[in-house]
Amino acid sequence: MTNSKTNPNNYLLRAAADLFPGYFALVMATGIISIACFFLEMKTISRVLLIINVIAYLILWVLLLLRLVFFFSRVKADMNDHVRGPGFFTVVAGTCVLGSALLIVVNQFQIAAGLWFAGLLLWAVIMYTFFAAMTVRENKPSIEVGLNGGWLLTVVATQSISVLGTLLSGRLVGSRTPVLFFTLCMFLLGCMLYLPLITLIFYRFTFVNVTMASLTPPYWINMGAVAITTLAGARLIIAAPGWPLLNEVVPFLKGFTLFFWAAGTWWIPFLFILGFWRHVYKRFPLKYDPQYWGMVFPFGMYTVCTFQLSKAIDFQPLLVIPRYFIYLALAGWIAVSVGLISKLTFRKQAG
Repeated sequence: MTNSKTNPNNYLLRAAADLFPGYFALVMATGIISIACFFLEMKTISRVLLIINVIAYLILWVLLLLRLVFFFSRVKADMNDHVRGPGFFTVVAGTCVLGSALLIVVNQFQIAAGLWFAGLLLWAVIMYTFFAAMTVRENKPSIEVGLNGGWLLTVVATQSISVLGTLLSGRLVGSRTPVLFFTLCMFLLGCMLYLPLITLIFYRFTFVNVTMASLTPPYWINMGAVAITTLAGARLIIAAPGWPLLNEVVPFLKGFTLFFWAAGTWWIPFLFILGFWRHVYKRFPLKYDPQYWGMVFPFGMYTVCTFQLSKAIDFQPLLVIPRYFIYLALAGWIAVSVGLISKLTFRKQAG
């Protein structure tokens, strides 16, 4: 019988078949940490991470396309699943975060613009397909079974569109106003999605039994979603002089953005406490899981959003946070990367 050692296509197809829907969180995490390093003058590390990210993005797209062609039934089943379905939003967020990194780190405007339009199309398809599937599905699970922090990827995907669009608007002289109007609406839509979802998640935390198995890494998106919302708001504040209407709502944007930053800051110690309870007190095994990229991403996003918020509201004392938080983000990225390499090496040897 031919195995993956003698036939590489078998290994590739098996990887495509088993591809976790949320694997593009790897691109999200690597891209945002690349941006964070660039802002904090770690430019060599920033460029290395960007190169790795482009390669990872292309590989993941190859696997996703193979999965769509050869294993569409699995894709359909995942899209109809309350737990795995939200992972598809990482494709949108990964695309836009990569676009932001290419624009900020290496000034690739045209590629970034192309990724933004691709992200818009992906957002529309995935957003309405997912919510339609969840709405018309029969035999829906309870909140205890079907809801986790991964649902907040809907917010992350929406705000990633806003962030990249606002970045691009500075060079779209003829289209700046409609683009800024659109990115402002996407920012507000992301805020709308976050508020009811986090209410349900908080209810699930406090009134429904939480087990070690259910306390998965995607709950870090509780913080990541407000961090990227903060970044989207900060970018709009910085871009406000380019559009009179946006300039008029700056006081509202500053208050709302600071509100989300404070919420994100509150989540950090609480999530660390829950992680300590799960892995130290309850001794839940700590091993590689692709969902851990969804934990690394919030570290990088909190670093970047705090840096940009400091600039947006002209409050320099906030800069002390990203100067140290970046090392936590890098440590998390390295740890999960080592886990990924170890798993790939083991799987290849097992053949």
